[in-house]
Amino acid sequence: MTRFKRPESVLVVVHTPDAQVLMLERESPRGFWQSVTGSLEWGEAPLFATIRELAEEVGTVDAEIRDLRTSRRFPILPAWRARYAPDVDENVEHWFAAQVSQPFSPALSEHADSRWLPWREAADLASSWTNREAIETLFTSR
Repeated sequence: MTRFKRPESVLVVVHTPDAQVLMLERESPRGFWQSVTGSLEWGEAPLFATIRELAEEVGTVDAEIRDLRTSRRFPILPAWRARYAPDVDENVEHWFAAQVSQPFSPALSEHADSRWLPWREAADLASSWTNREAIETLFTSR
């Protein structure tokens, strides 16, 4: 089973106390904006995946990480289906927030660009409905 990707991931909304949200543009496809995201490795807990993905995608950051205790299930797009076992067609995404004291310049390794935006603008820019919903949920439930 470990030759296939685990159909479970994290979405991490990186933000400041004044509701600035970090958005990342994927290398491919360009124009796809998202928060920090990534698949869980086999045997890995969502919190540990969150810490690992933050380090991999933006560099090590001093952040207060909070489990939002929310997850969403969504269909895996056909372009990525081959990475998963043949009978897998959905992914489960766990939501986290990572509060940093102020905007920083991320050490981009997997993305083409980054932007810090007010949360409403970040939600509007998010390319996936789950990312948009996570940002909106985080800031409207305060």
